[in-house]
Amino acid sequence: MKVKDIATAADVTPDTVRFYTREGLLQPTRNPDNNYQQYDAEDLRRLRFARKARQLGFSLVEVRQILDQADEHHSPCPMVRDVFQKRLAAVEEEIAQLQQLRERMISALSAWQDMPDGMPDGHNICRLIERWDESATDRHGKELSHE
Repeated sequence: MKVKDIATAADVTPDTVRFYTREGLLQPTRNPDNNYQQYDAEDLRRLRFARKARQLGFSLVEVRQILDQADEHHSPCPMVRDVFQKRLAAVEEEIAQLQQLRERMISALSAWQDMPDGMPDGHNICRLIERWDESATDRHGKELSHE
């Protein structure tokens, strides 16, 4: 298969195929007649695998490590589970932080509704930002944390 053929078969762009080839995840041979790269079924399998792993959040380095373990006839599954569990915990923490940011943003927008615009005067730059938390409370009247 040529670059375009394997890209079509894996539902990726030719640039994606070229990228994974440069990164060493795919190892095409060269056609001696025209010097084109020729990909085989194993390259297609690896390309599909790499695409799925990337969609699940694995980094390029991690995909390479998984493929290397498989190439050495070792099961990469324990590593996959471990990396995935750690990644999930990090994603959950990021979601919690984003939810807190969302609450601060909602609070700020609410506080800004009644605040007048002001000009920088040597003491204030933008009073919306500088004073939003002076009256910031959640929907239950509790003061919000602004860390």
